[in-house]
Amino acid sequence: MKTYSEIYLNARRRLRAAGIDAHDLEARLIVSYASGKSREEYIAANRFYVTDTTVEKTVDELIERRLSGEPVAYLVEEWEFYGLPIVVNRSVLIPRVDSELLAEISIKLLKRRGWQTRLLDLCAGSGCIGLAISAHVPTCRVVLADVSDQALSVCRKNMLKNGLSRHVTTIEVDVTKSPPALLGRFDVIVSNPPYIPTDDIQTLDASVRDYEPHVALDGGYDGLHFIRAIVAHWTTLLKPGGNLALECGIGQAHAVSEIMRYAGYEDINIYTDTGDIERVVVGTLK
Repeated sequence: MKTYSEIYLNARRRLRAAGIDAHDLEARLIVSYASGKSREEYIAANRFYVTDTTVEKTVDELIERRLSGEPVAYLVEEWEFYGLPIVVNRSVLIPRVDSELLAEISIKLLKRRGWQTRLLDLCAGSGCIGLAISAHVPTCRVVLADVSDQALSVCRKNMLKNGLSRHVTTIEVDVTKSPPALLGRFDVIVSNPPYIPTDDIQTLDASVRDYEPHVALDGGYDGLHFIRAIVAHWTTLLKPGGNLALECGIGQAHAVSEIMRYAGYEDINIYTDTGDIERVVVGTLK
């Protein structure tokens, strides 16, 4: 019989031998998940013997999947975003720290507007961006929108997990088409749409290319297909003086700015992420 610590050390050794940089964190996440314990419960039980014989077997199976290239977030079915625990599976992208910039900017925009604001999160995926905004601006009503009913199911799980169902709702929409009637108007619309050029998909890291949903990655021949559609079809839902905030890929920010400027936006600003990449474009509707 082994202790939790011994199972963890063995998992860490295997991950480290495979060249996985975050072997400490990933081993801890995998053992915690396999044992059905929260992070705090796992730490408290670290020196105890594992009486459930299935735990070590489950850890071994998860390690094998990780060594084959599957991202650890899908293995443990959760990832952190802007301080929130976010449920993930292979129907949604894994939340990335780059996207926290979009959440941070949107929170500032809404707080300037005061009470009773409304925000629309298009191509919401797991709902991480809209939910992070809701958690920090509790007076804002948030609508999470996606074309995938599987993604919206994940959104609803995350709404419940983070206690945000009171101020957040979901709707199934296709951003390449006109908005449904009676959706109302919004102070801010945000989106982290698919923006990888089609021909670049196969050049992505295998952990992304082989596991994350291509429908949430593929932005058309130049990566701007969905951004053009959002600007063309969904600007009508912004209140006068409202803001559109879009995440984009490397080298796309100035093209996105021109698309927005042509559609009647002004005061267009580009924001860089922690990697000094122009990541978010924000415009104000005249």
